[in-house]
Amino acid sequence: MRILVTEFISLDGVVQAPGGRNEDTDGGFRHGGWSMKYFDPEVMGRIFDELAQKSEALLQGRRTYQVSAQAWPQRSGDAFSDWINRVQKYVVSDTLSEGDITWKPTTIIRGADLLRTVSELRQRPGGYIYVYGSATMVRSLLGADLVDELLLTIEPILLGGDSYPEKARLLRSAVAAAFVKGRSLVAIQPTESFFPLMHYCWSGSDGHRTPGSRGLPSIWRHSRWEDR
Repeated sequence: MRILVTEFISLDGVVQAPGGRNEDTDGGFRHGGWSMKYFDPEVMGRIFDELAQKSEALLQGRRTYQVSAQAWPQRSGDAFSDWINRVQKYVVSDTLSEGDITWKPTTIIRGADLLRTVSELRQRPGGYIYVYGSATMVRSLLGADLVDELLLTIEPILLGGDSYPEKARLLRSAVAAAFVKGRSLVAIQPTESFFPLMHYCWSGSDGHRTPGSRGLPSIWRHSRWEDR
């Protein structure tokens, strides 16, 4: 399986709390929910739905998991909601216990076991292991070269990135890792607001990590914006 990381990200590299006002206020963050008004259902919705259908597991950090576990079980009737509620979920946490888990099926991964467990999952055949949010965990995965594909939804807003903790800022380290460790930009998809989704894939010789255009959502494979 391949690790696919998707992030909503501001122009100055902030990924913290895109979906809700009180989602994550660490470091005095006051802009929770900043990305919602930029969501383009025609482009973003179709892409995320298609990627989800190619995913066999969901991997999240504790905070993102707890926010998701409160929100998604109340939703159904669309492709993404139905997928996320039934898919196998993994949460990285040293504080959660089995008794805390109400959103199932979920397996707890302890922090010390994260890199080993993810490495083992990546050796299994299958589709994506889908990741969103979870900035602290994503930084660990990037640092260990365990991210196969990175989808950045860059949105037209400045949030004062240098004013917030390092965990809020992913853009610099993520893009640096993408290029330094051999990833290449394989597609750019414009949204209604003309700000792009940027999809980075591993470009090495290892067939396991070279999905090429066949691994992209169909909306991109048939788009003139794809960089072949």
